[in-house]
Amino acid sequence: MHRGEVRSRAARCGVAVMGKASISGQTKTRLVPPLSYDEAAQLNTAFLQDICANLAHAGARADVAAYVAYSPAGSEAFFRARLPASVGLIESCRPNFGACLLHAIEALFACGHESACVLNSDSPTLPTERLVQAAACLREPGDRAVLGLSDDGGFYLLGLKRAHARLFDAIDWSTERTARQVLLRAAELELEVKFLEPWYDIDDAAALRRLCAELSLGGSPPPFDAAGYAAPCTRSALTQLLEHGDLAARLIDDAVVQSAAARRVS
Repeated sequence: MHRGEVRSRAARCGVAVMGKASISGQTKTRLVPPLSYDEAAQLNTAFLQDICANLAHAGARADVAAYVAYSPAGSEAFFRARLPASVGLIESCRPNFGACLLHAIEALFACGHESACVLNSDSPTLPTERLVQAAACLREPGDRAVLGLSDDGGFYLLGLKRAHARLFDAIDWSTERTARQVLLRAAELELEVKFLEPWYDIDDAAALRRLCAELSLGGSPPPFDAAGYAAPCTRSALTQLLEHGDLAARLIDDAVVQSAAARRVS
């Protein structure tokens, strides 16, 4: 645990964003193409800044504290230079993603929080209300988990009142099976699960087009009624790429390729 470890009073709920330093070729590579590796790294930074700002907005309405559980090891300076001093840093470089998540949860409890959440770094427009609702669910009496499902079979948030290691054991992370397997583990533990409304991850070109549409940067609007967080850093980064580069054309070309591939499969 590094910056943010000394707090006058631990908030009831600690929330750790699972974040990677923006290293070209190592971050948000699922967005390449249509992005270049440098552009994907740039967008990763914007995502992290918006998500931490979103947590600050949630903190005005709920007793939450923001952290980034970061990797790779030794990249603390990257986060110190780009995030507010109020954001705590947890080094979370472990052999697999499940171990990283569990370590982050355990670190949050070690900081004195009554509940702990891990949050993805792929949803910069997540409605602030989802974060407020997660903290509220975890304040209720009794042991439970809170899960915010993504539309790709994973989840954007997992909140706990105890560090249940079994939830993170033998999970096929980053697949359409992830959330289902976590729910099976919860059933084994007889652990109550409260669900937040779903949202989406920006982890492929189709989701990137959806994000542009949500931010009114072109395309069709996303299939959600709830208004997302404004994500000003993400909006600025995408606007720069769309107005001063050829990202719009690359997004269209990718959509055409994907449509043709789908027709061949059908």
